[in-house]
Amino acid sequence: MEKRIAIIEGDGIGPEIMAEAVKVLRCIEQLYGHSFTYVPVCAGGCAIDRFGTSLPKESLQACLDSDSVLLAAVGGPKWDGVDPSIRPEKALLSIRKELGLYANLRPAKIFSQLKDASPLKPSIVEKGIDFMVVRELIGGVYFGAKKTEEVDGELYASDNMCYYEHEIRRIAHTAFQTARKRHSRVVSVDKANVLDTSRLWRKIVHEVAEEYPDVQCADMLVDNAAMQIVKDPAQFDVVVTENMFGDILSDEASMITGSIGLIPSASLGESKRGMYEPIHGSAPDIAGQNIANPIGMILSAGLMLKYAFDLDEEQKLIEEAVEQVLIDGYRCSDIMEEGKKKLTCSEMGDQIVETMQKIKG
Repeated sequence: MEKRIAIIEGDGIGPEIMAEAVKVLRCIEQLYGHSFTYVPVCAGGCAIDRFGTSLPKESLQACLDSDSVLLAAVGGPKWDGVDPSIRPEKALLSIRKELGLYANLRPAKIFSQLKDASPLKPSIVEKGIDFMVVRELIGGVYFGAKKTEEVDGELYASDNMCYYEHEIRRIAHTAFQTARKRHSRVVSVDKANVLDTSRLWRKIVHEVAEEYPDVQCADMLVDNAAMQIVKDPAQFDVVVTENMFGDILSDEASMITGSIGLIPSASLGESKRGMYEPIHGSAPDIAGQNIANPIGMILSAGLMLKYAFDLDEEQKLIEEAVEQVLIDGYRCSDIMEEGKKKLTCSEMGDQIVETMQKIKG
């Protein structure tokens, strides 16, 4: 297989963790006979510094011309004062919009070897944490009309939360199809007791649910969902929700698994191209120190192999290698425990590659 991958290292720890993901992908090439072309793409704060904008036209075109996009992280305090229209995060929103990436899949799964790292009580963790947040990605308040103006002598700001029926319908189908591959349970999260957008959301989700009689469907208000995720996460299989609610709930879900540095994500659309990234930020405070945890980035590369290229076996190998490395007691500083073996960012990448080679035999 030959594929072209757009590589966005971005800012902060981005270049360090991306190097380890590419290291793992090169191992996959060797083990399975694939050929990947890695296309460097400048986006985020580094692009502002070089080109005066977070997403140059050439960078966007490189993403559009590739078979998939692999992203590390963008942003940081250095660019907090730039014009909102070119902030580093604006690059991500633009790529998602231009590539039509309307569905963000964020798994929340705890590795058994890290159950002590979860902030939840052992009695809760032992019941298991393994669910998927399916977040609508290119609609809602993040993409609605925005304005700040002076009214009656004081500043007034507004952000519109808007959804069309077709936007809700397509993300609902993604959620139910995902549930069919898991345990056939969907919880749709909204705020239908207050918001018109949520009432439309609930109506359309119920209509789509009728097409999936084999999948259980339930509604949950977002404030209750936030409580239930920490009270009894084992009850969830697939959680589907709109953009802002999904942004908040998926970050909450990641923290109960023990470390935000372990969680990958996939942003998908009608095509298989997609964009794949860890859910953590650029962590500029530890950039350049070779101590970042690359596992979330590496697992994101694995999701790319699975969803963009249909390479299920290759993705499974990466996941098995990561789990075996944790079983063997290797840790980065963010998940370090007494009695374990501490590795740098690059050493963790090396260890995962070595383990992949051993498993593959």
